[in-house]
This record gives sequence, C-alpha cells and structure tokens, in this order.
Amino acid sequence: MVRRKRMYGGILLVLFVALLSSGWLLADARNAGGFWNGLPQVIDFPAEVLAEAWAKRANLPGLFLDHVPALIETLNIAAVSTLLGTLAAMALSLLATRGLARWQALIPLFRRTMDALRAIPEIVIALVLIYILGGGPVPAVIAIAIHTAGSLGKLFSEVAENADLKPVEGLTAVGASWSQRMWLGVIPQVAPNWISYALLRLEINVRASAILGFVGEGGIGHDLKLAMQWGQGRYDQVVAIFLLLFLAIVVIDGVSDRFRHKLVKGI
Repeated sequence: MVRRKRMYGGILLVLFVALLSSGWLLADARNAGGFWNGLPQVIDFPAEVLAEAWAKRANLPGLFLDHVPALIETLNIAAVSTLLGTLAAMALSLLATRGLARWQALIPLFRRTMDALRAIPEIVIALVLIYILGGGPVPAVIAIAIHTAGSLGKLFSEVAENADLKPVEGLTAVGASWSQRMWLGVIPQVAPNWISYALLRLEINVRASAILGFVGEGGIGHDLKLAMQWGQGRYDQVVAIFLLLFLAIVVIDGVSDRFRHKLVKGI
C-alpha cells in the first residue's frame, strides 16, 4: 500500500510538471519577445523609475500629501466592502452549517452559492459592473463585497460547525426562535474567530481595492495607473504612490494583527 501510494504520488507529480512545462512553453511561444530574450532587461524599467524618483526626491513629501485623498478613498472602499461582505457571510454561513441551518434541505444551495461568489475574481465582477453602473467606487465596493461574502462565508461556516450546541438546545427548549438561537447561542462563541477572519480580509481588500483602481474604479490605484501611463516625468509620482500604499498596508497589517492576536489569544 505504501509503494502504491508513492507510485500514484510520483505519477501525479510527473503529470503536474509536464502540464506546467507545456503551459509555460506555449505561453512563451505566444509572447511577443520571449521570456529568455527579455530576462536581461527585467530591471531596466524599475531602474529607470527609481533613478527619476531619486533625482526628484525633494518632491516626494508633497506628492504624499497630494495622494492622501485617493488613499482615503481606497481605504473607504475596502472598509465598506468588508463590512457588507462580512454581514452577508454571517447569514450565509449560518444557513449553510449542518446542525444550525434553518432549512437543512437548502444547505447544498447555500454552499454552492458561496462557492460561486468566491469563484469569480473581483476584477471580473468589477468589469461587468462598470458597463452597468459606470466607473467610480460603487462597482469596486460591490465586486469586493461579493467575493468577500463567498470567501468569509466558507471560513465562518467551518468555525460555526465547531460551536457547542448545548446553548442552542437550551434556547430551543425555552421556545427561542432560530434567529434568537443564533444570536444568543452561537454568535458569542464564534465572534472572536469571525472578527479575526474579517480583519484579515480587510487587509486583502485594501490590496484588492488598489488593484481595481487600474480598471477605472477610483482610489489610489487609479492615480497610479495615470502616473504610469504618462511615463517619464511622472515616475516620482509612481514611487510616491507605491510608498504611500505600502506604508498604509503595513500599518493596517500591524494593527489588525494585534487585534486578531488579542481576540484569539485573549492577551
């Protein structure tokens, strides 16, 4: 049995490497320049950007201040989408958890719904919403919230499955409704882990909202796209935006990590 498992594992590894290699060769053949031909020039563009930014380094503090409003818009998009996605994930997770769901027969439906919500990338949803709603932060909020609901719903459901059912049984015995059983018997148990996952998702959504700016969704990503499109002469803005976004993410990561540790560990 051990030899058979090793043989199957080896076959799967060989197939994986073969598929990966063939896909890479096909992509390299279809590329305009080829990977190996362009490899010696891979640092040319970053070097050009950094050289111009260093020459204009005196302008960086002023550029930071100029792009703070765009950064605030990006953070607002991430915060609102995380809040909306978390609320939707809470409802979906409870409806999709065995032993807690209000309608046991509909559990597969709610699970497949969460699978569908997290299967589609945010940028695809945003591109579709642009044609419907136009540009701006609203399509970005909706796109990120949809993906957040699917991703957090799965995590929330796994946490809820490990909840102690004795409080739920006690509430059922005294005639509590389903919503009362969930609110008083389940959510107090799972709230620390749920909040921890939501804070982690907030960090991811800050990055996602910045990326969506490249497709016309506003925020600091849109400013970065415009600066890069202008090319030489605006590279100091590119570096300033990168540094500002990097500092914001570092601060958010540090604060949320501390809150998550306190919620989970209690210290």
